[in-house]
Amino acid sequence: MKTNLRYRGRLGQIGLYLGKFMRIFVYQNDWKVLPMAAVISAVVVFVVGQNLFVTQEGTATGTFALVCICIWIGFFNSIQIVCRERDVIKHEHRSGLHMSSYLAAQMILQFLICIAQTIIMLVVCRYAGVHFPEKGIIFGNGAIDLGVTLLIITFTSDMMALMISCLVHTTTTAMTLMPFLLIFQLVFSGAYFELPSAAMGITFFTISKWGVISLCSIGQYNSQPMVTLWNTLFKFRNIEYMGQKPLLQIIKNMEEQGTVHDFLMWSAEYNQNDLYTSDALNVWITWIAMLLLALVFIIISIISLESIDKDKR
Repeated sequence: MKTNLRYRGRLGQIGLYLGKFMRIFVYQNDWKVLPMAAVISAVVVFVVGQNLFVTQEGTATGTFALVCICIWIGFFNSIQIVCRERDVIKHEHRSGLHMSSYLAAQMILQFLICIAQTIIMLVVCRYAGVHFPEKGIIFGNGAIDLGVTLLIITFTSDMMALMISCLVHTTTTAMTLMPFLLIFQLVFSGAYFELPSAAMGITFFTISKWGVISLCSIGQYNSQPMVTLWNTLFKFRNIEYMGQKPLLQIIKNMEEQGTVHDFLMWSAEYNQNDLYTSDALNVWITWIAMLLLALVFIIISIISLESIDKDKR
């Protein structure tokens, strides 16, 4: 879909291409990324959402799942969006297209799409019974803080996929790379898989690491009870030792004395993570880190497309 470059200025081209991309979004079925976000969110939240922001274990698993959703959605938004019209872009670049204008228009549209997807995810989480953080760290509202983090994760992932779409030459290559990028983000998040010390430095360059830290901080991870130890005791409560059931007696005593919650909080003290400190500075650091990654992806995208005329394939 070629564009008549009536405007030579960068700002004029941004508006021109933004209109073009919106028409493509509507008429070429790119809008399907919105219901897809709802379906994926519903499936994942249905499985892990009940204990999200309720217990440490539920928060650790649930936030990791939310980050996976955001990264996958962000990747799918733009992984093919540039490479599928590479020949058109090359022709229009020779006719006066500014690549910074082209990508600025893409960024604006993708940001709007990410906002819509974030709202969809929040609505799905609400109807699925997810307990949103009661108090916000930045904006005074837990749902808003959560939404901003989900938006930044999705948008940064979107910009990473946009960069890949600018670097590769075919949609086949782009779609082949996408699962590898997703696996890399998940494995090197540093949150769910135990990594060797030599690999921990890689986590600082992943969206997933900062996303999990941000969500756990906003979700008050360190203030939540831990249920693993209690569940283990309960599981083995009927095991006999020297003709008695000591674990069963301990459990009964705590239930009668009403100290079960105290036990859960006591065990949680030994499972706290300094990375998940619930303060404004910690959350701002994670947001800035992800936005800096997005900026790097955007710069690489511009540099890549500026040399599109040298592409002989």
